[in-house]
Amino acid sequence: MKLSARNILPGNVVAVTKGSTTAHVKVELASGLTVTSSITNEAVDELALKVGDSVSAVIKSSDVMIGK
Repeated sequence: MKLSARNILPGNVVAVTKGSTTAHVKVELASGLTVTSSITNEAVDELALKVGDSVSAVIKSSDVMIGK
């Protein structure tokens, strides 16, 4: 699969928490460095996501905000 996104970060799933319609998938990119994605429960099921899976976090955004 080819993607137009430039920010593709490999990692491992460390948690999958399903809600009523949306799931939070926590991906460890490096020791102590994680990102959390909110995706549908249907997407979790279709991808058969589970803790320990190797995945890629794909980030596509036109803006990056920084606060201090």
